[in-house]
Amino acid sequence: MILLNPKKHIRKYQDEKSRQIMLKTIEFFENKGLKRIKKDWHEKTWNYDFVNFLKENEIFATLMTPSGYGAEDSRWDTYRNCEFSEITGFYGITYWYTWQVSMLGLGPIWMGSNEEVKHKTAKLLQEGGVFAFGLSEKEHGADIYSSDMMLYPQPDGTYRANGDKYYIGNGNEAALVSTFAKIADTGDYVFFVVNSKHEKYECVRNVVNEQNYVAEYALHDYPITEGDILQKGQKAWDDMLNTINVCKFNLGWGAIGVCTHAFYESIDHAANRNLYGKFVTDFPHVQNLFTESYCRLVAMKLFAERASDYMRSASSDDRRYLLYNPMVKMKVTREGEDIIRMLHDIIAAKGFENEPFFEIAAHEIGMLPKLEGTVHVNMALIVKFMANYFFSPKQYPEIPRRDDASNDSFLFNQGKTKGLSSIQFHDYNIAYNLCDLPNINVFKDQIKSFKKFLIEARPDEKQSKDIDYLLALGEILTLVAYGQLILENKKIFNVEDDLIDEIFDFMVRDFSKYALNIHTKPSNTEKQKDLSLKIIKTPVPNPKRSAKIWKDHVYAMKGQYKLNN
Repeated sequence: MILLNPKKHIRKYQDEKSRQIMLKTIEFFENKGLKRIKKDWHEKTWNYDFVNFLKENEIFATLMTPSGYGAEDSRWDTYRNCEFSEITGFYGITYWYTWQVSMLGLGPIWMGSNEEVKHKTAKLLQEGGVFAFGLSEKEHGADIYSSDMMLYPQPDGTYRANGDKYYIGNGNEAALVSTFAKIADTGDYVFFVVNSKHEKYECVRNVVNEQNYVAEYALHDYPITEGDILQKGQKAWDDMLNTINVCKFNLGWGAIGVCTHAFYESIDHAANRNLYGKFVTDFPHVQNLFTESYCRLVAMKLFAERASDYMRSASSDDRRYLLYNPMVKMKVTREGEDIIRMLHDIIAAKGFENEPFFEIAAHEIGMLPKLEGTVHVNMALIVKFMANYFFSPKQYPEIPRRDDASNDSFLFNQGKTKGLSSIQFHDYNIAYNLCDLPNINVFKDQIKSFKKFLIEARPDEKQSKDIDYLLALGEILTLVAYGQLILENKKIFNVEDDLIDEIFDFMVRDFSKYALNIHTKPSNTEKQKDLSLKIIKTPVPNPKRSAKIWKDHVYAMKGQYKLNN
């Protein structure tokens, strides 16, 4: 099964400990039940019960301690971390968020040079600690160049930390908060750790009106020694960006989990609700909305699964993951927003009721595209890859499915964060040429038309400095890479042709939508207008195919899952 069903979780894992972690986590939430989950959500109760469960089962210690620092079965295994992200997201972003921001907090520790702190962290993980990532500030937001948090050198060789941080998940309870700052006398960047329970650490408040605790914290002459410092200088800066590279990947998996749960609930509601003498699922427009939302959800999962393979196989000679990774954060989470919107159109007022899970999904899905860098920040990163992606392919060995039980050590040794425009990719035509299906063929024609646009009417100097224009081009690059990895996973997951062709029905429409966006840019030349218009095409309709997907895949999800009350 491509989509998660907690009642039938029969996925294979390479070791028994991994399987038990997933099954016990599912059991925790199923035993907690929908009413209690919703009660805690409405009352904005922080998830202490979940954190206690994690502690009792040493789950964070197993999943987020790299090999060599914890127990024998502890490792940083992106495959099983994705599984855990999906499962926690399935039951609500609150639970996923505690995991996500702990991972962010751990990144600078495992990437840093302080072995003493690493061993201390491994012990804190075994004791059930959660962690936090002290990066953003109220005055500067995403402008991480302008940090006001300072380390002030003291005559005895120690430091005093002063300043505040904002939007810091787990800042209320973190055993260690990895804090990004500058050294006052040199201006060098620095990462150090502090304890949220220290008397010089002030947890000011929760800055959001949510169940999540997103803290503002302040340090008041907090004493720091060399033993608390993770990294200084350029390496501290690189560790900060590389941590985000690793952890923003989780946002797409949170979206996949939330949307899957919302889908089960929506299909059950619609299939059992009778209006005007018909069940809601008998209406053609409802079937279309369900089928498209299902196809988009399967596409999200296929892409994110394949992107995980590239993350795990990355090396200093193969950094293709730096394109696919921000796409999981940006593209997959936005697809999740579209799915929830379509499902909400179907179930209508039911989506506002305070008892179903859908209320959580509708409220929380919009958070994910806006965390760990906005859509625009990630798209600006992706645009840097456009020239090499389309015009300068490189040969690589084929990447297999990576569900093996191994430690992803390269993620903590990624090196410098510069030189993105020099990264090369394998030829996307390899994946597209494996499939001879009507909508994929239309999609391939659209790619050719877009490449012709880039060759014959590429943006002039002024347009190249126009971020809005570049973002519009980036949407198409993203879509082409999205389809490429979906097709690579077609073979791995043995996805049937009809489902793939139905997925590319919406992909063709999306391509046309993005092309129209380019066409309407006021700075276009006549040639740019003409060539962008030629990209716009319609998918090949196939009512028989669509009816088959509706019957065999979509409607078949009716009655397959319901969270215990």
